[in-house]
Amino acid sequence: MTVTVAVDAMGGDVGVEVTVPAALELLDIDPDVNLILVGDRDVILNKLKQLRFHSSPRLTVQHASEVVSMDEPPALALKKKKDSSMRVAINLVKDGVAHACVSAGNTGALMATARFVLKMMPGIERPAIATKMPAINGHVYVLDLGANVDCGAEHLQQFGIMGSTLCAAIDGIDKPTVGLLNIGHEAIKGGEVIKQASQLLASSPINFYGNVEGDDIYRGTVNVVVCDGFVGNIVLKTSEGLAWMLSQMIKNEFKKNLFTKIAALVAMPVLKSFRKKVDHRQYNGASLLGLKGLVIKSHGGADSYAFRHAIQYAISEYRNNVVSRIESTIAKINITE
Repeated sequence: MTVTVAVDAMGGDVGVEVTVPAALELLDIDPDVNLILVGDRDVILNKLKQLRFHSSPRLTVQHASEVVSMDEPPALALKKKKDSSMRVAINLVKDGVAHACVSAGNTGALMATARFVLKMMPGIERPAIATKMPAINGHVYVLDLGANVDCGAEHLQQFGIMGSTLCAAIDGIDKPTVGLLNIGHEAIKGGEVIKQASQLLASSPINFYGNVEGDDIYRGTVNVVVCDGFVGNIVLKTSEGLAWMLSQMIKNEFKKNLFTKIAALVAMPVLKSFRKKVDHRQYNGASLLGLKGLVIKSHGGADSYAFRHAIQYAISEYRNNVVSRIESTIAKINITE
């Protein structure tokens, strides 16, 4: 199945220095992918020239005259920058030119623009950012990761249904288990919103496990963990920081003296395997669920390896019909009542 992805080439902390090399790497890996690099044509073509890339029918450049900065207010970006690389890339999805959009740009602006251009699915009030996080037995999907700081119980219910459908589509799990992140497993714990959300999730047509705690994410207790965006973003950033700290601590310990350096050589295969499993870059790429189109958010500080994974995740979501499956699931139930 051929997939066309619109790439916001100017988004992120360094723009084309990451996005263009990642795009070229992906073209070599997947022959059934077409890419549209969106942004300042001269800047993109210059970078392609530096990388000694000449031409390919699978790679095109779509000019966009503006760039949304990483600290720009979402409302301003939405209102004033209608020809930004971000906006143009999302428009390509709306117009059916591209099947998905990937951007490492300003999260708030991306969410606001995508919601304005693509609109929300019927039955879904708010979009949610969802991504995979490493667990002892593989990975777990967590949402929301920052799109919604304050959530009502019905929003958490919608997140649970979307997350369950996402997991079923990507991982092929028939009835993924869904847990609600709380300060304890007991039903009596948590605020009123959490208690109400637990009841709504229990009555939903999903495999609701019940409340889970933070350590359950890494234990792989459930396939999907639901929380509001404030908590989810802290969980994500803490996890990335923890992975970095562990890798640095291990590296520093093996550099202490000649004996530890020799031990490092012996342990190198195990260390490489461990580093690969906890490397957050391979989990880069978060879905903006609930939209009538496929938009993937990459980490703003992603390198080319991580950004390539975000593009690959977008391709996987399209090939597994994530958007249409969520729409179909929501259409079968009236979750707003």
